[in-house]
Amino acid sequence: MKKSVVVLAILALVISVLAACGKKNNEGGATTPAASSPAASSPAATESASPAPAANTDFSVGMVTDSGTIDDKSFNQGTWEGVQRAAKDLGLKDKYLKPTGTTEADYLNQIGNLYDAGFKFIVTPGFKFETAIFAAQDKYKDAKFVLIDGAPHKADDNTPVVKPNTVSIFFAEQESGFLAGVATALQLKEGEAGFIGGMEIPPVQKYNWGFQQGVKYANDNLGTKITIKKENVIYQGTFSDTAAGQQIAAQMYDRGVKVIFAAAGGVGVGAIKEAVTRGNAGKEVWIVGVDVDQYAEGMKKDGKSIILTSAMKKIDQAAYDMVKAETEGKFPGGQTLVFDSKVDGVGLPKDNPNLSQETVAKVNDVLQKLKSGEIKVAAEQGDLIK
Repeated sequence: MKKSVVVLAILALVISVLAACGKKNNEGGATTPAASSPAASSPAATESASPAPAANTDFSVGMVTDSGTIDDKSFNQGTWEGVQRAAKDLGLKDKYLKPTGTTEADYLNQIGNLYDAGFKFIVTPGFKFETAIFAAQDKYKDAKFVLIDGAPHKADDNTPVVKPNTVSIFFAEQESGFLAGVATALQLKEGEAGFIGGMEIPPVQKYNWGFQQGVKYANDNLGTKITIKKENVIYQGTFSDTAAGQQIAAQMYDRGVKVIFAAAGGVGVGAIKEAVTRGNAGKEVWIVGVDVDQYAEGMKKDGKSIILTSAMKKIDQAAYDMVKAETEGKFPGGQTLVFDSKVDGVGLPKDNPNLSQETVAKVNDVLQKLKSGEIKVAAEQGDLIK
């Protein structure tokens, strides 16, 4: 009897010591098996049919915004949505920072803040990051950079220098603008069109020139009669002055313009606001959106939108693809990529409620001709307005 009691006492003591050791290890910050074991995070080890991926603590993706806000309904927002979607799908941490200004120093400061916080995959949308990324790709050699709409270079030398830890991405905006011009002409048949740009830089200019070529193609080949006058092609000079965008749009509409293609970030948001106001008053005015599908931004009181269609470049998909490529060990570092219609990098929204089926069908025919090379859209001004 005494022997049995002694054995039980010893067993109890052993169990108590083991439990205490386990508790001490966990309190000391050791990673638990559930967090570190591959089996614990595999589909077979969970009861959920579609589990949310575990956060990848070795890879965090960050973004620094360009001028404007993260919800600019355009470039910043589209890029960030791609980053967020990738982070959600792939189980990554994400974060964005907004610089206090738009100088190289401002951008480098926020890039450094992300890097110091462990975000070593950094996406930067806009040509203003060109000199900052040129410096950052050498300063932070163990980081990866995605520069959209720009190529790294020195401030006093425009020669592109894309290092192995950087990828430079451009889009064929002229093709997207072209398709929007064709769609606009086909849907409205006749009348005046205008263009509001933000800063007079290549991506915005290519949208403008492509749109003009699209309208001309429809007039020459598809029986439409849309005109664009020089006075109705205006660059505001920023991507942030919403009030100026609204004022310019009001002046154009007062001059008889029926539709405005606004490639201007926050300035374009102002143009949309003016169109919505007039639409709610019963006037027929239209906006062609840019970069992303802006249909929802142009909703009127009657539940319809003043966004005729949008000239898109799939910045969200480009950001997503680069993040995914890094997780797969396929990051195209050192390369300059161009997303055009052939790879579905530009185009119109999948759904266009304000375009007729006939218009959509004809635009799709034109798209196939673009992809095949039968139609070529110039990326230079030539004899076009501005």
